[in-house]
Amino acid sequence: MPSRLNPYISFDGDARQAMEFYKEVFGGTLRVNTFGDFGQKEAGDAADKIMHSMLETDSGFTLMGADTPPGMEHKPGNNISVSVSGEDAGELRGYWDKLCQGGTVSVPLEKQMWGDVFGMCTDRFGITWMVNITEQKA
Repeated sequence: MPSRLNPYISFDGDARQAMEFYKEVFGGTLRVNTFGDFGQKEAGDAADKIMHSMLETDSGFTLMGADTPPGMEHKPGNNISVSVSGEDAGELRGYWDKLCQGGTVSVPLEKQMWGDVFGMCTDRFGITWMVNITEQKA
């Protein structure tokens, strides 16, 4: 298996809902393990929270996420965005439509000065997504 780079997102207690939402958006297989699954007795009320989850899609995307572990501070920031790009406009517009539901659009999905169709939104879980549809050369 070759090396791969993929986003790993930390959530403040709603990782299960977020990852299930991303499964609805992108499809694929979602694997979820809770803190309790690994026998972490000290987890207490967090036993049902997500220690690790991984969504793998038929398009080759991998997205990982977890709830912030007990005793650690959740520090959301503006230092990460997730980018989805390619040439399949129908597929990418479908992702865009679903990601925007309940979220905020900061850049509408439209043709940009560099020639591609691009948009940016923040989903209902506070994650910023960039969608870029590459214009195919005639």
